[in-house]
Amino acid sequence: MRLPTLAVVFALTAAPALAQQSTPRQMMEQLGVAPPAGQVARAVERARGQPLGTAANPVRVSGARAEHAYIGRLRCADGNMPRVGQRRNDGVGAFGTIVDVWPLDCGDAAPGRFSLFMDMYHDDHEEQQAPTGFTLVPAEGGATTGKPAAPPDPAV
Repeated sequence: MRLPTLAVVFALTAAPALAQQSTPRQMMEQLGVAPPAGQVARAVERARGQPLGTAANPVRVSGARAEHAYIGRLRCADGNMPRVGQRRNDGVGAFGTIVDVWPLDCGDAAPGRFSLFMDMYHDDHEEQQAPTGFTLVPAEGGATTGKPAAPPDPAV
């Protein structure tokens, strides 16, 4: 009984240190909860025919900062940034990892309201496409780790 308790205590105390030194994908691997790379690759291939940013094909990025940076680069049809609502977790997504859903609102401009699905556990991917109805402006310095998006708007 004491050994499982010690393992749980170790995992809980090690997680903050792992998070500081590792990418999200590496942390999942170190904790033994990452889906196998081959399974993820097959899921990504199946998702290619689905609309980007949806539950069937979440936007792949590397970490929370990259999520914010990607959203900060999105533009509505009128050229303005969408209003960004509060992120919510949507459980395990199409690629076998946890997905976040960001409500976006372009007002009267296309695409209007949109639920953007994102998966931050893809260290090897930097998305260069925008979901249908949006455009993606170039990142400052050419990387998706540029300035973050505006804070969530509670009205969205």
